[in-house]
Amino acid sequence: MSLLNEYMKKEQLLKQLRDELQQLEQDQRLKSELEFKGKLESLMSEYDKKASDVIGLLDPEALEDNPQKVNANVDSTSSRRKRKLKVYKNPHTGEVVETRGGNHKTLKTWKEEYGNDTVESWVENTAD
Repeated sequence: MSLLNEYMKKEQLLKQLRDELQQLEQDQRLKSELEFKGKLESLMSEYDKKASDVIGLLDPEALEDNPQKVNANVDSTSSRRKRKLKVYKNPHTGEVVETRGGNHKTLKTWKEEYGNDTVESWVENTAD
């Protein structure tokens, strides 16, 4: 596909998304939900409460069933995001290393031997 065709296609998609966004902005249900969300956030900040605190008040069983799940979904700003899993395959030995960080013993050895750029080119797959 030529660059011009791709540009025109993207421009058409952008126009379509703008039209859909305008329709949503006119929807009373969305306006009502945004107003509710704003008031709830204001109230939470006024009383210095987090979303997990509100959930605990409204649905205590949700916290009893799986407190980590509720906190992970609601209070994600306080925790670090999970690193992506990278799969490296050494073309010389065929050895495969799966890691979420650069502090892997084998990976460090490879980087010392072959260089960082070369080893990074061996990445076969990345996943969340």
